[in-house]
Amino acid sequence: WRFAVMEVAQLKDLEEDFGLAKRRYAELRRQKRIFNARNRIIGGDTEAWDVQVCDQKIKEATEKARQETFAAEMRQNDKIACISEDRERRDRKNLCKAINDFQQSFQKPESRREFDLSDPLALKKDLPARQSDNDAVSGMQKFMGEDLNFYQRKKFQEEQNRDWSLQQQREWKMARANQKCAEDLYLQTRLQFDETAKHLQNLESTTRKAACTAVKEFNKNQALESAEKKIQEKKQDQEDNLAEISNLLHGDLLSENPQQAASSFGPHRVVPDRWKGMSREQLEHIRLVQKQQVQEKLRLQEEERQRDMDWDRQRVQRARAALLLERQQQCQQRDLRRALDRNHLSLAKEQLSQKKYMKEICTNHLTEDYFAQFNTRSR
Repeated sequence: WRFAVMEVAQLKDLEEDFGLAKRRYAELRRQKRIFNARNRIIGGDTEAWDVQVCDQKIKEATEKARQETFAAEMRQNDKIACISEDRERRDRKNLCKAINDFQQSFQKPESRREFDLSDPLALKKDLPARQSDNDAVSGMQKFMGEDLNFYQRKKFQEEQNRDWSLQQQREWKMARANQKCAEDLYLQTRLQFDETAKHLQNLESTTRKAACTAVKEFNKNQALESAEKKIQEKKQDQEDNLAEISNLLHGDLLSENPQQAASSFGPHRVVPDRWKGMSREQLEHIRLVQKQQVQEKLRLQEEERQRDMDWDRQRVQRARAALLLERQQQCQQRDLRRALDRNHLSLAKEQLSQKKYMKEICTNHLTEDYFAQFNTRSR
């Protein structure tokens, strides 16, 4: 049984068919020009050669202009990317440098509140137990709360705090000045980069305008040549169409002569491009063969259905036998498990009674040992 399959035409297939038809049409026109004794010059088609050379020059000029435009755009994009990358790298470097300077200036380990807990020179900075020989000599060291140099240390700490404050103010002013200089330098650099980018953009726009003007002139000339070429082609097509119409009217194609499809290779073969279809007897023979094929396919389907039913019946019987065997095994396993559970329960009871007996014996021995030791101590 033959089934008709509808294929979906895709865009790629349509493009291939259009290209094939275009090449076939160009080949027919080339044959007409070559086989025409009036226009043929020593077996060569000079007009076609001239047209091909002109088309090739136009194609090369268009491709060259396109490549130059792409190259200019690529150079412009590369310059802009390099400028952006340099700017980003410089900004990242300045930011890291500012963070490091700030940490070194205002986040020193000595300025932390809990630095005295982890000071590696804490023992060297600690005061001794005695300050002079006038201190009272005692077996103990200095007591908690004693501080003979309290006032001197307090004065020294105040002076030190004042010096630190002044130093921090000076460092802060210096950091602000450095930051302002860096910001001014960054602003100047950014303005310079912006001017450079603007200049490059103006150059790009000028180049693009020049390229557009050249392409416009080229397209205009190409349009004029194409219009002239179309007029000549239209005139030639009209002449060819008139000749083709005349040939078709007097030929066997429109007259539908059945003898034109006869092949010289035998009576059972025909010429495909002249064949007008099958006769009534051939169509009836094809329908008879199709009916026989349908009956044969129905018979095969019925046999396959019977075979599938037999296989299903055997599979159901096997599944039923397997299910009965599995249930029997489950019953045997359940009985065996119950027997094991009873055996384990009896063993557990015996072990429990044995543990209780051993515990009582140990308790009695410990009691006897305790009373024996107590009597020994009493004596």
